[in-house]
Amino acid sequence: MTYMNKLKVLAVVALAAASALSCSSELTNNAAPVELVVTNTQNLSHIDLDPNNNDPECNQELGTITMQIFPKNSSASGDFVQVRVTRYRVTYRRTDGGTQVPASFTRAIDTLIGVGQTAGSDFRIFEADAFNLAPFAALLPQNGGVDPDTHRPIIQMEVTVEVFGETLAGDKVSDSTSFPIEFCYTCNGCD
Repeated sequence: MTYMNKLKVLAVVALAAASALSCSSELTNNAAPVELVVTNTQNLSHIDLDPNNNDPECNQELGTITMQIFPKNSSASGDFVQVRVTRYRVTYRRTDGGTQVPASFTRAIDTLIGVGQTAGSDFRIFEADAFNLAPFAALLPQNGGVDPDTHRPIIQMEVTVEVFGETLAGDKVSDSTSFPIEFCYTCNGCD
């Protein structure tokens, strides 16, 4: 094989390798003819963890999450561009310099949304026992009443909800939304 032929073969192999590497799931997610857009309306940003708190604000939901399907172009129509949302993942990130966060979790859901339609679903943002565990347990009076990471009586974090689904044609779609929240114990209720 001549030197030029070897270069051509190497170029073809390099091109094929680059093509294979560029086929990440992110590109696959973007190949769908529709866009899943997830937004939220936040009702509470300050949560008092005191179970004896009589503030009626503390009994309302943290907020609502809305999912919408938008076409990427005018040819995105018909049953195959409907999106079946199949799961969501909740993750936490401290915004106050602390490091302890609740464990992330994933839940299955089943919601079908058509182009131009809006849907909601029941999203659990915290596990049932989350407020009895780290980092929230440190805010209880019997545990010192302060976060061990920041030495403050308040914990600030961002809760992110990632929603995953696919069109009925099999194209994957996803989006996320976040809630900034502040937690405290016996601190004048919720708002």
